[in-house]
Amino acid sequence: MIYSRIRGGLGNQMFQYSAARSLADHLGVDLGLDVREYNSSSNFKMGLSNFNIRANLNPHGLIKHKQDGKFSYIIENLFGKHSHVYHEPFLSFDTNYIMKPNGTYFKGYWQSEKYFKENKNIRNDFKIVKLTNQKNLHTKIKIQSCNSISLHIRRGDYVSNKTHGTCDLSYYHNAVKYFMGLYGNNFEIFAFSDDVNWVKSNLKLPVKIHFINHNLSKYNYEDMNLMSLCNHNIIANSSFSWWGAWLNYNPKKIVIAPKNWFANKKVENNDITPENWLRM
Repeated sequence: MIYSRIRGGLGNQMFQYSAARSLADHLGVDLGLDVREYNSSSNFKMGLSNFNIRANLNPHGLIKHKQDGKFSYIIENLFGKHSHVYHEPFLSFDTNYIMKPNGTYFKGYWQSEKYFKENKNIRNDFKIVKLTNQKNLHTKIKIQSCNSISLHIRRGDYVSNKTHGTCDLSYYHNAVKYFMGLYGNNFEIFAFSDDVNWVKSNLKLPVKIHFINHNLSKYNYEDMNLMSLCNHNIIANSSFSWWGAWLNYNPKKIVIAPKNWFANKKVENNDITPENWLRM
């Protein structure tokens, strides 16, 4: 069995799952997800259960967790049976990942499609297993009846986060300007955010905008699904909208991503976006 620690928000969870699932498929073994982070005081919810994932949650044989007691946690990590605990060495794609053996326990974020690009099952794994509501069905019809472009603005904890930071409004204006060069005004923006009221007050564009704000945070996977149904995507420096764009099946999609993924210039992931996405 391959093991992966799951932590962070939904986008992070999906990267962690996809990398580990692909390695497990390659080795022909099961996947175990350590989701104990969400049994304690996590600020996030475990969202993978809303999808068609192939994994065992909290299987037998996991390494010690902090909730088992600080002393036993330290001893296990130093001298425990899990000699194959593998920590992500850096943020860019790690070529050693695929060579790790059965029984490896992975700790990291693994944010690159290179870990799972060749696995044809990942998209199916992220199909929603729960019934949606009427508002999302109505929004889906709107999205599919026009030249739709999703636009995601991440705020929340990013506003005060000196590592990530938020994208300038000029980034979004330039991205929309790019699409205007292709389509004139013949497209509609579907704006998603964890602070839609701020977006309504500050994002002024010369095209029609639909502000999507009906899904509560526990249904954020519905927003991601709606993003994936748009023809094209303008994403934030966010793993959440990254997945909304990646799951877009449109073979002619154009995805625009920020040139600087991190506000802190000392932090870098050269493999965060697929090669055919545009960076601005």
